[in-house]
Amino acid sequence: MDLTGVFVPMITPFDESGAVAYPVLENLAVEVLEAGATGLVGLGTTGEPSSLTAGERARVLDVLARVCAERSAPLIADHPQAVAALSLVPPFVRPGPEGVVAHFTALAATSPVPLVVYHVPPRTGQPLDAATLRRIGALDRVIGVKYATGALDADAIALLAGPPPGFAFLSGDDVFLSPLLALGAAGGILASAHVATDRFAALYTAWRTGDLPAARALTHELTPLSAALFAEPNPAVIKAVLHARGRIPTPAVRAPLLPASAAALRAALAQCSPLITK
Repeated sequence: MDLTGVFVPMITPFDESGAVAYPVLENLAVEVLEAGATGLVGLGTTGEPSSLTAGERARVLDVLARVCAERSAPLIADHPQAVAALSLVPPFVRPGPEGVVAHFTALAATSPVPLVVYHVPPRTGQPLDAATLRRIGALDRVIGVKYATGALDADAIALLAGPPPGFAFLSGDDVFLSPLLALGAAGGILASAHVATDRFAALYTAWRTGDLPAARALTHELTPLSAALFAEPNPAVIKAVLHARGRIPTPAVRAPLLPASAAALRAALAQCSPLITK
């Protein structure tokens, strides 16, 4: 599976009663794909899966799977129609590099779909160096990594210098998308691409085609936008912006998250208003 381009980890919109707004989710998924996103990610952190019931999670994935199937777009999710599942490095217990390799070895042997490793040590507490990620990436049916260490670090550079064959390095930190694309990343899983989706897709294309002036100009436009959208816990600011622009019925998030502050919304709208028309 060729995991290249911009993947949008979808929010879960809620209506005025607090219920999941499934038709709105479907429309939003269609919008980002039509604007240039390669594919979707279902029920990542941005989708607030821990706050949804089992029934809600199943229906959300069914909606996203249907949209992707109708448009021949890849879906990364825990769903039979997905091209891959996003699999978190074991959190909290910190089993060490050997334990993480053993975990993914066992998981890859039984998973019905290929795996994309979600490496996010600020959340899991488990750092992994490039050599360990290279070992995991060499496993059968492990096809990529969402790399979200919170830094443009030496291990990212080392892994990009010599990834396993067929292993896609996807930026998971939106503000580092451009330098990672410049170093050879396959694309990104970008919550910021809910807004200005076409600009993020254009940034990916500019690096891939060697259009350096366009890549640099888009980097300077989009990096401040990503920073503003992540100024408070994700996806609160993104939802506030989407609501302010009339794309979702409420900016609501579910506990333990809190809605975005007015100041964060103003700052994000100031960054995105020059870039998007919807």
